[in-house]
Amino acid sequence: MSAMPSIFLDESGDLGFRSSKSGSSRFFVVTVMFIPGSVRPVEKVVSKTHAYLNAAKGGHPGVLHAVNESPAVRKYLLKLLSKRDCKVMAIVLNKKKVFTKLHEEKAVLYNFVTNILLERIYARHIVPTGDAIDLVASKRETNKFLNENFKDYLRRQVTQRKDGELRVHIQTPAQHKALQAVDFASWAIFRKHEKGDPEYCNIIRNIVVEESPLFP
Repeated sequence: MSAMPSIFLDESGDLGFRSSKSGSSRFFVVTVMFIPGSVRPVEKVVSKTHAYLNAAKGGHPGVLHAVNESPAVRKYLLKLLSKRDCKVMAIVLNKKKVFTKLHEEKAVLYNFVTNILLERIYARHIVPTGDAIDLVASKRETNKFLNENFKDYLRRQVTQRKDGELRVHIQTPAQHKALQAVDFASWAIFRKHEKGDPEYCNIIRNIVVEESPLFP
């Protein structure tokens, strides 16, 4: 029996609408990684990166986060990920183009952007329509109501489009290693747009099938 297809979701940047001088990013990136079969090869990417750190530095204090790691570690993990059977898609949100009325509705905006990204990944037939698929989202909210609303909204949208059954789970990167891998992919795409530095994104260009602006 083959493993069920799965989607892992993370984001980079922030949804603050202050000036960049006050700490807000110019862009906000939502990224999904689709794995058609077993997730173990992607989990092994994270395990091998920990082994690399153990050999180089004598260990690592827990979860890998791209923003906190050295360039060497980022490149090591991304090179391994580029050789795995997975596909990455992202939506790049230029926050200057977001309607003012959404500035204070961050949960609504996040749900909307995520749904558009899922719609695109189904439309491109990267995800098999009609199949049951698990989506694991990296936990970003502590509010239980907002988390349940996020899950219900995505399930409802996928059902209405008749794309299939979507089972939504919210976990931390410590609970699921694949979330650590998609964090690096999302960070690489974010850095390309936020900093004008495509070096890291180029490492995984063979598995990135789309990185589109939401409001061109």
